[in-house]
Amino acid sequence: MSKNITSLSGRPDKELNDPLWERLQQAADSNAGSPNAETLTQVADDFLIGEAVAYGTSSFYDFLRRENKGVKAYVCNGSTCLVAGTQDKVHHELSKYFKTEEIGHMCCLGRCHENSAFNVGGRNYSGDAIDGLDAIVTAPPAPLTLSSAEAPAKAGRVDPISAPGMDAYHVGTSMEWPILTAPMAHELADHYALWERVLKSDPVDILNEIKIATIRGRGGAGFPMGFKLQACRDAQDVSLNPGTRKYIVCNADEGDPAAFSDRYLLEQRPHLVLLGMMIAGYCVGADTGVLYIRAEYPEAVEIVKQAVADIEAQGWIGNNIKGSGFNYRFKVIMAAGAYVCGEETALLNSIEGKRGEVRTRPPYPAQQGLFNRPTVVNNVETLACVPWVIENGGAAFTLLGTEKSNGTKLVCLDSAFNRPGLYEVECGTPLRKVIDDLGQGFKKKVKALHIGGPLGGIVPLSKIDALSIDFETFQKEGFLLGHASVLSIPEDFPMVEYLEHLFQFTAVESCGKCFPCRIGSKRGEELLHQARTEGVKIDRVLFNDLVETMEIGSLCALGGGLPLGVKNALQYFDEELKGYFKA
Repeated sequence: MSKNITSLSGRPDKELNDPLWERLQQAADSNAGSPNAETLTQVADDFLIGEAVAYGTSSFYDFLRRENKGVKAYVCNGSTCLVAGTQDKVHHELSKYFKTEEIGHMCCLGRCHENSAFNVGGRNYSGDAIDGLDAIVTAPPAPLTLSSAEAPAKAGRVDPISAPGMDAYHVGTSMEWPILTAPMAHELADHYALWERVLKSDPVDILNEIKIATIRGRGGAGFPMGFKLQACRDAQDVSLNPGTRKYIVCNADEGDPAAFSDRYLLEQRPHLVLLGMMIAGYCVGADTGVLYIRAEYPEAVEIVKQAVADIEAQGWIGNNIKGSGFNYRFKVIMAAGAYVCGEETALLNSIEGKRGEVRTRPPYPAQQGLFNRPTVVNNVETLACVPWVIENGGAAFTLLGTEKSNGTKLVCLDSAFNRPGLYEVECGTPLRKVIDDLGQGFKKKVKALHIGGPLGGIVPLSKIDALSIDFETFQKEGFLLGHASVLSIPEDFPMVEYLEHLFQFTAVESCGKCFPCRIGSKRGEELLHQARTEGVKIDRVLFNDLVETMEIGSLCALGGGLPLGVKNALQYFDEELKGYFKA
């Protein structure tokens, strides 16, 4: 059934020209945030799918389901805002202007450097903005422009894009010659001169440079980019639809609390990402690039769409680009609220207009991905590295970093630091240097760092000196670098409450396809909640079995990754937690 739906939504007149996904979003927009039954029936008829399929998709996503109807304001309920303790005030202030049923939640808005994050009128706000809510509510959102989006950083700060509410945060580096935070060319023609040279080159040579560089995925898994590209280049289109096509998909569904590096690149360096996708497409013979950007980043969606329009106007995308015979187009897709769609196959299902459920593999996306056609999925930061590699050579990239972690990494520091913000460091940089030199230490007492998002490891302060920003040391010490987001757990925040929050988050965000994740996350939440609020002691053997079952049996890293942080907490914070378990 699923493959039949994929084929129907991937027909030439539908596909990305009249996509099922956008039709469902339009149906929601026309009905105050959630499509009505009549419209769902019409959409189902137009795409020759069952009404249950259309309803099933709309009920899966936060910003399509019935509960979203009539919601006008959203409060960030991400982990960073939770431990910062800022959101009760945000909700209280919003309640002065909106009814209870008009206030919903978003997770996460990527404003982790200052918290107090919320969304009103399709724009994100944070920091002191909540104190000026009256002006925000009464004035229409100002349009965004790219006037300063790619300007050089001044005094270590990124100039906010010229629209009220856009945040400014510290951007720094420990490197003399950074890759991703270096000043951009002032003229687009200078930036895309590399693209014109690529179009005159052999695609095999371009791919070979990426393989030499051994760029590892920056989204968390660390899978070699060159391997994916080669597999896609070698794959045959076996879809049931006419013609042949391959896709490059940018996974911009950055949902890890404390992570805002992808947001930085999309809002401040969009042309790095676009050029990286174009070069990747040239390598594998893909004529379409799709950016799947989370709905919680509305500014990023708007900015990237404008950036695409700018390069289309200059003839750098389209048919027979600059007389090369190569065709390339972009499609910007706005997601609708589902953390699990950060998993590549769930993301592909979402683009196709289906529930964001994880696919079983094989086949892998490089063989049968979007609309059953060969597809490469990489995250924003990974793709943004590509132009530098092609400009300077793959061998130059390998000179940066460690033996198994080449290049640089963007690291995000949350509001608990004296200098929160985004930093580019060479892989292998000691974590201690990042914390003490770049972040300038903590502004309050902290007992642990949750690094790599909700599926990453919980690092006690005693382990900081054993870690550096690379895949190897984190794996060796039993943690996970992931997205390199750093969330600080305050000394006075109960670890049992934080673990309950992680299980609750997983239960809410689970796609529901596999039992270990869907049921296990809820059982874990219940056990911890009862222990915390009712004094019901947890059977440790039972709890360990639950965690192991999730780790081994879950279909993807959502259920399978959660246990890492839980086990870290049980190991390093046993004194704090043992009172909640049976002796």
